[in-house]
Amino acid sequence: MKPLLTVENLSKKFVADGPPIIDRASFEVDHNELFVLVGPSGCGKTTMLRLIAGFERVDAGMITLDGACIESSDRRERPERRGVGFVFQDYALFPHLSVMRNVCFGLRRGSRADRERRARDVLKMVDMIDMADRTPHALSGGQQQRVALARSIAPAPRLVLLDEPFSNVDAAMRQTMRQDVRRLLRRNRTAAILVTHDQEEALSFADRLGVMREGRIEQIGAPAAVYQAPRTAFVARFLGRTNLMPADASGKRASCALGQVRLCCRAQGPVTISIRPEHLKFEHLYPGERSGQIIRRQFKGHDLAYTVVFADQEIEVHADYACAFEVGQSVRVVATEPAVIVEDEGRGSRVEGLRSGV
Repeated sequence: MKPLLTVENLSKKFVADGPPIIDRASFEVDHNELFVLVGPSGCGKTTMLRLIAGFERVDAGMITLDGACIESSDRRERPERRGVGFVFQDYALFPHLSVMRNVCFGLRRGSRADRERRARDVLKMVDMIDMADRTPHALSGGQQQRVALARSIAPAPRLVLLDEPFSNVDAAMRQTMRQDVRRLLRRNRTAAILVTHDQEEALSFADRLGVMREGRIEQIGAPAAVYQAPRTAFVARFLGRTNLMPADASGKRASCALGQVRLCCRAQGPVTISIRPEHLKFEHLYPGERSGQIIRRQFKGHDLAYTVVFADQEIEVHADYACAFEVGQSVRVVATEPAVIVEDEGRGSRVEGLRSGV
């Protein structure tokens, strides 16, 4: 089956002689898929959504929805004809309209009774039918978010775009809302693109995700695959905590600050490796082994975060909450998983050409 949405070599500038906001970006979204674009503020995530929705024009490239071109440098489908729903970061509800009237606003077909029937059905889906007569100012942030989502899915769009919809609620509510929205989209069999700068949100919400940086998409894949095998140093750092170290590779092993570690693939010569803190463990020292000194110990509730220094290299290690090692102790740090070789612009070389197979 062909993908629902195809974004191909998309580029966008807001200033003619300035840097591109979107720089030759490409990705696909399948039918019923929940796709997440994650990256730091200013990387082009929201601009990408606005281009797909038709709120901005592309400079180059093409957007295809359900097999039809909806945006290119010489073609443009009007936003209201694209069959795309949009949930804004501030929800953009009409303050003078009731919840029912807000949801009905985007329903243009059928009689008034038909539109209200559809609005009631959608409000039941989001558990807001009992508040249909209230205005937005009488709702909590979470309730307003549900109304905004109901309004976006009421016209049965082929795709829903969500622009950081959980950023205006507190941390305790965010996880519950994220689960509710995901469940609703699944139940409605609606494909969606969510943009966020929150790594935990991206990893828990997505079927697949794309990591954006300066208008480009650095890596696309299933959350676990991208987290466990980042392609670049940026992706490794952005999706959670990691230890980036220079190493000298020989086959499927490498020498680094920790000593000898296994590699995820074969390589020769100088490389940069990534090892997650949770893939490291402490062992007691034996004579002649390479040691580091614990310089920091942070209690995180469910675990402990240690900082260990090896010469001039600081290494982060996550350990069980009951770990007994203390600041000042000399320890051996062992990797429990193979290190991942990443591209690192800072070292002036790329991984391509270093790898010699798996």
